[in-house]
Amino acid sequence: MTTPQITLGAINLEASDPTQLSRFWASVIGAAPPAAGDTVYLPPAGPAGFAMFFQPLDGDRGHQTMHLDLTVPWGSRTAEVERIIGLGATFQWDVLDEVPHVQWTTLADPEGNLFCVAEHPPA
Repeated sequence: MTTPQITLGAINLEASDPTQLSRFWASVIGAAPPAAGDTVYLPPAGPAGFAMFFQPLDGDRGHQTMHLDLTVPWGSRTAEVERIIGLGATFQWDVLDEVPHVQWTTLADPEGNLFCVAEHPPA
């Protein structure tokens, strides 16, 4: 069995005020304060850090407002997705052509919580 090479790529949050919430989290994790915007990307604060992505709240808080983005090496996403489905996750959808710097598969854990498995092409 191959050891999984999954890392935390980003934590995604929906927020009433993405800019304000991103400034709070930037202070918590020691990252540079982000620029204002409807959506805000907060890069990792250091080599062992993690990214955070803030987007506008979609409706009320009656749904999941946070999910994990897990990152795997380029070319291993399909195999990792199959492995995780074998552990009990449920396939939701693929996003393969939306942006050139990432491809991902969205899965749900056994309780229905969404998370993504992403791969980035080599630079």
